[in-house]
Amino acid sequence: MPKPRAKSSPTRPAAPTAAARAVVDHGFIPVRAKLIEVAAFLDRTERHAIAGDFRVAALREAAELLVDGRPERARRILEKLSDPTTDPEIVSSGKAALGAWQPAAPAVAKK
Repeated sequence: MPKPRAKSSPTRPAAPTAAARAVVDHGFIPVRAKLIEVAAFLDRTERHAIAGDFRVAALREAAELLVDGRPERARRILEKLSDPTTDPEIVSSGKAALGAWQPAAPAVAKK
């Protein structure tokens, strides 16, 4: 028969389990390095005056989701960077993946 869970005190949270602690022990250093890499990338885009590129802007918007405290961050970030349209393009914009969605520029009327 399983043991009943001990109730945690409202003033003192329960101590993390060894398995929960292992998640941080295993993942912290690689994730820390990636976060520093993102910060360095954003610094370079600002230094070279290209921070307004749609891909950089998309990364900044996606980064806001990292700290919003809501679940499913990976899914929401992927959706933020993905093409939300469902209709195929009439003319292909090219083969290369850009990594972030850029809405098509409005068509200019010919005179």
